[in-house]
Amino acid sequence: MLEPVIVFVFGLVVGSFCNVVIYRLPQGKSIVTPGSQCRLCGNPVRPWDNIPLLSYFLLKGQCRFCKEPISARYPTVEFISGVLYVWLYVKFGFSMSFAIYALMASTLVVVAFIDFDHKIIPNSITLPGMVIGLGLSLGIAPIAPLTSLLGLFAGGTLFYLIAVISRGGMGGGDIKLIAMIGAFLGWQGALFTIFSGALLGSLVGGTLMLLGRKGRKDKVPFGPFLSCGAILFMLAGEDLVQWYLNLLS
Repeated sequence: MLEPVIVFVFGLVVGSFCNVVIYRLPQGKSIVTPGSQCRLCGNPVRPWDNIPLLSYFLLKGQCRFCKEPISARYPTVEFISGVLYVWLYVKFGFSMSFAIYALMASTLVVVAFIDFDHKIIPNSITLPGMVIGLGLSLGIAPIAPLTSLLGLFAGGTLFYLIAVISRGGMGGGDIKLIAMIGAFLGWQGALFTIFSGALLGSLVGGTLMLLGRKGRKDKVPFGPFLSCGAILFMLAGEDLVQWYLNLLS
């Protein structure tokens, strides 16, 4: 029972770093230096005040010095990361598949929150991601190189055609994101991500319109839904596909 706890703590630590990337990358800041500091007063965050998840509650959600509220986003991202890592560990154990999918899950969490906040998906994530996905398939990834290549082109080409037909209805960031997802998860993962992401996006978008929070012309970032769809495929894609096929039979 100790191993899941260790994995959860490791996921929290990675989630803490994800928070740094989510905040700094869109601003063009270094994700390495300087160390964490309060946005308002500029005081550096002490190491004992930077313990993932725990410090937020010990500090009662505010800066030790100026009492500026700390966004609940920080412990939320950390907790999500910890849970995802444990879920992946339960499914794959300590294996290369676990390491690759954990890397992918963290990347998708970063993409989802950046796109939600800024309506952008950085090329600095997706373009290297495509190369890394293809490279891993050459030796250590759980999919073959051809499957990875087909995933990249299938997802990217489909979204590019949608962008052309809809005359801008699909952003370039989304095209590169689904291509990266395809490189890691293959063409099956890319198609599953598109289907589940579109379904989830429709449900959320429709709900927001019913509640009066969004209008028909308001744009909703698609990156978070694609990220959720890809993570869902990693965690339970095969089971969900089999369940769906059983319904049709």
